[in-house]
Amino acid sequence: MTDIEATGEGGARRRRTGRVAGERSRLPQQRPWAQPRLRYPPTDAVSADELESIHLASLRILEEIGMDFLDAEARELLAAAGAHVEPGTERVRFEPGMVSERIRTAPASFTLHARNPAHHLRIGGDHVAFGAVSSAPNVSDLDHGRRVGNRADFQNLVRLAQMLDTVHFFGGYPVEPIDLHASIRHLDAFYDLLTLADKPLHAYSLGRERNRDCLEMVRIARGIDDATLDNEPSIFTVINSSSPLRLDTPMLHGILEYSARNQVIVITPFTLAGAMAPVTLAGALAQQNAEALAGVVMTQVVRPGSPVVYGGFTSNVDMQSGAPAFGTPEYMRSALVGGQLARRYGLPYRSSNVCAANALDAQAAYESVFSLWGAVMGGVNLLMHGAGWMEGGLHAGFEKMILDAELLQMVSAFLDPVVVDEDTLGLDAIREVGPGGHFFGAAHTQARFRTAFHKPMISDWRNFETWQEAGSPEAAGKANHIWKELLAAYEPPAIEEAVREELAAFVARRTDEGGVPTDF
Repeated sequence: MTDIEATGEGGARRRRTGRVAGERSRLPQQRPWAQPRLRYPPTDAVSADELESIHLASLRILEEIGMDFLDAEARELLAAAGAHVEPGTERVRFEPGMVSERIRTAPASFTLHARNPAHHLRIGGDHVAFGAVSSAPNVSDLDHGRRVGNRADFQNLVRLAQMLDTVHFFGGYPVEPIDLHASIRHLDAFYDLLTLADKPLHAYSLGRERNRDCLEMVRIARGIDDATLDNEPSIFTVINSSSPLRLDTPMLHGILEYSARNQVIVITPFTLAGAMAPVTLAGALAQQNAEALAGVVMTQVVRPGSPVVYGGFTSNVDMQSGAPAFGTPEYMRSALVGGQLARRYGLPYRSSNVCAANALDAQAAYESVFSLWGAVMGGVNLLMHGAGWMEGGLHAGFEKMILDAELLQMVSAFLDPVVVDEDTLGLDAIREVGPGGHFFGAAHTQARFRTAFHKPMISDWRNFETWQEAGSPEAAGKANHIWKELLAAYEPPAIEEAVREELAAFVARRTDEGGVPTDF
């Protein structure tokens, strides 16, 4: 077996202790990398009339109450486009006709380009993409418990997500590398993301300079010029409104920078019913929709036709403590309605796999299943936090990454088409076995037994006695073993040495210049 050592800059270093040829084939079963397709009609949680009532309420909010835009340049652009900016304030109001006209130019689907062309993603339509956990300030595993985020764990989570074929993109830092100074953190973290992995990725909108640095690093990594970059969306950023009804300066700068360059904006109001939005789901969804529409309008004012995703992240709070709750029936229903709203506007839809569990227990599993089911049956195209989210987003879990990867594989298998033809109907096999026999030895079975069903990484289908003989393994312990095995087998994806050197030179130059301001 290979031990894993956290080494900071070097990340996971291997100590060879007898690894033999063919060991890669003995790693846990994974489905080949592919985007699942939504093969079932999405579930409508409200009627067409009720959906229209939410839409009209959102338009009333934007027209009668308005929304605060905390950046002067954004307000000037909106005013020139026909919005009403209240003199001497940051309040912007929108006529319903302007909202309808502006959102019409947003594309229904687009391609998000990766450093490795094999990992390009189609966003929209019936395509689904699953992301790794992102933005957690803490990290945890069974061996060392919960701890503050750091670069070594960040790098190992990046490696693990690269090894998991059911994880299609990075939605941010899997855990915040807090030991990197905030002024240069994005430089070192993005260098890691672009060299340790080759999947599509996200940049945080925390100031113009960060957005520009990350965009330039993606351009270098892809080996393309600025004109090609402007024609090929290659990075995305999530824009969270500060609910209720506010878009702050860093978020608006993200839209101004990335929409102007034809990069992807994921508008996601973070609305918690009872705290940051009305306590009723209908009211919370009306506010979510108003904030989302205002953000979409902003992207299309900056550059008509630039890619934008409608994001839903409405859940509830525990009304006794005020703590956010995730994976609840309310979260699931809001995910379904969010998908309905996205389809009404002809936009790709973002949702999330979330839970509020503090440990890898039954709560972690059933809340994630509820979240996934609401997202998938809501018609999700971009699933954030698909693998590894714990504690309401306060920590990323190594074992949870594996548990969720198992769930994502099961969702993908569920979305596989049911093939019905002369061969799959198996009439020859039924004729061969006849009444009262069994199919284990039938030629039809023998030809397919290795590929007939979903192969789990964690699930254990042995009977009780053989399970006991194997040491009574449980899910958390098996997940712990699996992530270590995957990290031990990790090999960095290919990258041209000239590209690596150019990236390193860019990071060094920007670091010498002091990075970026850390106040806004």
